[in-house]
Amino acid sequence: MAFPLHESKLPILAFAMLVFISILSRSLHASDPPLTLDYYASTCPNVLEIVKKEMECEVLSDPRNAALIVRLHFHDCFVQGCDGSNKIESECPGIVSCADLLTIAARDAVILVGGPYWDVPLGRKDSKTASFELAASNLPTADEGLLPIISKFLYQGLSVTDLVALSGAHTIGMARCENFRARIYGDFKTTSERSPMSETHLKNLKSMCPAAGGAGDNNVSAMDYITPNLFDNSFYQLLLKGDGLLNSDQELYSSLLGVNTKNLVIKYAHDPLAFFQQFSDSMVKMGNITNPDSFVNGEVRTNCRFVNT
Repeated sequence: MAFPLHESKLPILAFAMLVFISILSRSLHASDPPLTLDYYASTCPNVLEIVKKEMECEVLSDPRNAALIVRLHFHDCFVQGCDGSNKIESECPGIVSCADLLTIAARDAVILVGGPYWDVPLGRKDSKTASFELAASNLPTADEGLLPIISKFLYQGLSVTDLVALSGAHTIGMARCENFRARIYGDFKTTSERSPMSETHLKNLKSMCPAAGGAGDNNVSAMDYITPNLFDNSFYQLLLKGDGLLNSDQELYSSLLGVNTKNLVIKYAHDPLAFFQQFSDSMVKMGNITNPDSFVNGEVRTNCRFVNT
């Protein structure tokens, strides 16, 4: 990353910036309405079982669907709070919000591919609007440096620990060639330990993602090439080896500014139970990011593809 400041001032200025954003984020989310575990106990008591069965069908038909659901939930929460502005199919029409369905589905998807369980607080409403501008500005991108990514998490009220733990969802994710081309033709060899396995992997990546701009943009590769369909901690083990597919992921371990993130990567690489526990806690925390306006002006969509007429 290029900074127009002397290197010796970077850690101090970066810390000051992150503290300011952290304080701001707490004020933004301090008044969010509370969610409860038994919100649908009387109105739709079977909702958890319904979503579970639907997710079993989807994930058994294609394990990659688990990562797609988790990614959709992440994007929904980061844009304007978990408010269902991303469209999904609805169950219990008129009763259960699409935002809640997506939150439950993300939890069940993780479980179905070997990940941890966590209780899901419920009671969100669906937004009547979606924001392309917020999606473009709030969501981390594959080629971002560590500090901008941390700032985006802090803005949502999520800590550095949440960032590293939630990034572990990439253990079941796929990435498009256009999002990792710069990485594999750039500093991949600099960070990688150059083992025979990683050398073979890099060769395969380059064969399906040519350096020429535009060619193979939509070809995809697993972000965890060791166990792509299993939710485990091998994602972090790949970062230790310098084999992270996305620049934004490898930065967690390799960035000179990432002392805390590096230590967490090492911890989760060696302690899968610690990763599972923190991932569960961070998913609940992310799921509690709500859009206050949706509680006042939101709705429960009868069809998750459209706002109610």
